[in-house]
Amino acid sequence: MTSTPTGFGHAPDALARILDHAPPVIDVALRDATMLTSPWGHGALHDYLPAMRGHVVMTYYGTPQDIVWRVGGERLASTTRTGSITVIPEGHEGRWDIAGPIGVSHVFLPHERLVAAAEQLNGGRAIELLGRVGFEDPIAARILEMLGRDATTASNPAARLFVEQATDLLVTQLVRGHSSFGAITPPARRGLADWQVRKVTAHMRDHIDQPIGLDELAALVGLSRFHFCTAFRQATGSTPHAWLVTLRIEQARQLLSHPELPVTEVALAVGYETPSSFAAAFRKVTGKTPSAFRQQR
Repeated sequence: MTSTPTGFGHAPDALARILDHAPPVIDVALRDATMLTSPWGHGALHDYLPAMRGHVVMTYYGTPQDIVWRVGGERLASTTRTGSITVIPEGHEGRWDIAGPIGVSHVFLPHERLVAAAEQLNGGRAIELLGRVGFEDPIAARILEMLGRDATTASNPAARLFVEQATDLLVTQLVRGHSSFGAITPPARRGLADWQVRKVTAHMRDHIDQPIGLDELAALVGLSRFHFCTAFRQATGSTPHAWLVTLRIEQARQLLSHPELPVTEVALAVGYETPSSFAAAFRKVTGKTPSAFRQQR
């Protein structure tokens, strides 16, 4: 078994020093000092992240962004799409470049928890996690989503039991698919290419206050309406409509930070013809009405 490296900072503290705000770690005691965050977001990142104590595993939400990790002589690049994960093994350092704001949730795993799973799978031989960036693994991503969803209620005994068992399941998936014990082969890419997703997303942002139809979006990448919808979902895990709604609500959140703007004007600025349709969409995504969201700012 490998010992915990000395001199490395705790992962949440290390991330807090290079992100625009600190990871919102849930204050609940989990086995082996495991830590979780609920889904949150941070801005673009272009900085060096030093080696950390413990492993960091994350999944992504919302609009995808290009992401690059340069570690040693290796360059790992991908996109922060739904259904993908990133793994930063303990003791790994390097430079990170993330193109824009992302939605994310984290699990901070002590090495002891990884070792406990490895003992059952490989007889206790030394094990190392592999560095992953935007790696497609729907199983691990779904477990991370569930952990993010239940993180805030983990002080409840039933929720805590679920969180502990789900974390064990995540660790098992990491050992068997993202470690020196076993590695999943990256799946063949399907659907739209990254540049096509970026082109469609940019068009949505540029015309966010206007009606945007499927035929219009499909024409951008030279596909029929039917094939565009299929390819878009394969590439992003989302329908074009849900993608557009996410962009509109992201823009609305920024506009609501300006108290001089009436909610009606915000609704029109992000493509909703009535305050009621805007409020319904906003509440579905955020769990709050636009007015309630503004009051909490």
